[in-house]
Amino acid sequence: MTTFVETSGLPADTYSAKCPTRQVIDHIAGKWTVLVVDALLDGGTMRYTELSRRIEGVSQKMLTQTLRTLETDGFVTRTVHPTVPPRVEYRLTPLGLSLAEPISALRRWTETHINEILRARAGHPAEH
Repeated sequence: MTTFVETSGLPADTYSAKCPTRQVIDHIAGKWTVLVVDALLDGGTMRYTELSRRIEGVSQKMLTQTLRTLETDGFVTRTVHPTVPPRVEYRLTPLGLSLAEPISALRRWTETHINEILRARAGHPAEH
């Protein structure tokens, strides 16, 4: 597989509309991706149902879509065990584990500052 620089002759530049880093940032920054990655960081290898229970409010469609995208991008591996019914497990790859620090930091920051954010929201009229 070749890199963006090798195929286009251009350096990776997130501010460029043509750069594939835009799509990756879109995947990584999504709320379900953040929660799935963080859950796998905490839980290690997890089954679909475990992830579904851990991440309240995620629909089956969104969890499936998020896991597929994470697998396609190389952040998650999916292992199917030949049992009846098949047992499917997900775990972070080394690339996925490299997201540990930024994803965990984002979650911790949000939990630390939620009261300030809620106070700020209370002081502003609702957006229309």
